[in-house]
Amino acid sequence: MTAENGNGLVQVFTGDGKGKTTAALGTILRAAGHGLKIFIIFFIKGSYAYGEFSSLVKLPNVKVASYGLRQFMSKNRQINPEEQRQAEAALAAARKAVNSGRYDLVVLDEINVALDFHLIKLDDVVDIIKNRPSHVELILTGRNADARLIEMADLVTEMVNIKHPYDKGVKARQGIEY
Repeated sequence: MTAENGNGLVQVFTGDGKGKTTAALGTILRAAGHGLKIFIIFFIKGSYAYGEFSSLVKLPNVKVASYGLRQFMSKNRQINPEEQRQAEAALAAARKAVNSGRYDLVVLDEINVALDFHLIKLDDVVDIIKNRPSHVELILTGRNADARLIEMADLVTEMVNIKHPYDKGVKARQGIEY
């Protein structure tokens, strides 16, 4: 980060509306344009060919890692041990990236979902936030952000679903929703 930018902050994009990951990607695009070094870790999306993957890897100074099985489990479902291992591996990668000194911006996409489904521990995420180097900007995305994370964050945006094409049966469209 440059001196004009000051210290890195913590941002949370949450809520039931569309646009949490999209907001984080917009920040990545802006940061990359200014030469910042960026690491984005996808906690849930696995190896599915989301459009953002192929674009992000082409940006200078952007590193991408993806974990998860791409199974959007419900809260009532038993935790798959492999889902938990994937989330824990993503968390370990996040901790390493944040503390490496190599990145100005670290994005933890869908980490709030991993927390909400008890795949990782809130105290571990809090520890990453509290102990990050002061220059690291951290973005956490996903529905149902924990109140403790909201309190710790410097910026919180809640995406509110007012109207969505899914409500009329329109399926996710390649290039727009994924």
